[in-house]
Amino acid sequence: MKKLKIGIIGFGNIGCNTHTKNIWNGKCPEIELAAVADIDPARLQACREMCEAFNAEHPEAPVSQPLLFESAEKMMDAKVVDAVIVAVPHYDHPRLTIEALERGLHVMCEKPAGVYTLQVREMMEAADKHPELVFGMMFNQRTNPVFRKMREIIQSGELGPIKRTNWLITNWYRPQYYYDSGAWRATWSGEGGGVLLNQCPHNLDLWQWICGMPTKIHAHMHFGKWHDIEVEDDVTAYAEYENGATGTFITTTGDTPGTNRFEVVCDGGTLLCEDAKTLILKKLEMPESEYSKTNRTKAFGKPKAEIITLELEGENSQHVGVLNAFAGAVLRGEPLVADGREGINGLMISNAMHLSAWENRTVELPFDEKAFYDHLMEHVKTSRRKENVESVVSDTEGSYNA
Repeated sequence: MKKLKIGIIGFGNIGCNTHTKNIWNGKCPEIELAAVADIDPARLQACREMCEAFNAEHPEAPVSQPLLFESAEKMMDAKVVDAVIVAVPHYDHPRLTIEALERGLHVMCEKPAGVYTLQVREMMEAADKHPELVFGMMFNQRTNPVFRKMREIIQSGELGPIKRTNWLITNWYRPQYYYDSGAWRATWSGEGGGVLLNQCPHNLDLWQWICGMPTKIHAHMHFGKWHDIEVEDDVTAYAEYENGATGTFITTTGDTPGTNRFEVVCDGGTLLCEDAKTLILKKLEMPESEYSKTNRTKAFGKPKAEIITLELEGENSQHVGVLNAFAGAVLRGEPLVADGREGINGLMISNAMHLSAWENRTVELPFDEKAFYDHLMEHVKTSRRKENVESVVSDTEGSYNA
């Protein structure tokens, strides 16, 4: 079997605890971890020790020690990999993706696509210049059968047009210790945002993937309300869509145990997703608009609704599914879970929310991306990195840990 030789750029939590372990445990049979790059020598040593420990525990199926490099550029120039996984802090996602594409390497980029859309547009342009290369985005929640089913039903039109969307996603709780675990965390200069940019890229992507892009956003944010941080940890946003539908998106890292409820109200019924695990359809016997126009007997009447717990199909393969699809795309031209160019959509919503909060106004999409960038850079000027930090805390802990 031909294998895709992959190099991981950034041996932090996601690169180490997720991708490396999945590959070494045989969950990605068409992928070989050929190299790792990290600017921190301690992490490279951790990779070396991790490989030795794995081989000691699995003598029946040992893995090769990946080549170790002190920079992404040295790894990419060594010509020992076919593709890279970009798993570094957010600001460097577009830069390293562009550098990899220019060197003829396929790229899987971790979420978010970047911090600001102007930078991501440069990344998209680079991808367009190299159509022969595969460029994917790690939107692993698109593999969840619940969200796939929601998208399928909405896209089919069987429930008619969307009237309202509501996502209450407050089970992203993080204690102060989490924010103190990395110098870059929760700073404008290191991370570029808070709950929207770190925890919620999946939700924002799914929101637009299922319901479409909004045309207007008005957001209220609190910065460091529940934690000693620079960035937002409490957000309430209102959205409007081209067809007149409205939506709300509420999130925080300050609530526990929190709630994860995603509701899409359509003319012909309502989809209700609870905890990203169950999907309920409340299907009307006739569309609400038709009932309202034709009912002439009941002043307080309403169409009957059948409540159905929908059966879900397929596995929730998460990161493994995204990487296996990536290998299939490179080796055989099969479809990706998410094309890298789609990463700008959720980020556009996130940037619009920040711009709305900073200027206290409704922002129309597409918005002034330069205005957002200027605001962000003003915050970066006064941003301060933390000192005496401890080890990184897993970002996969929480509502989407699969």
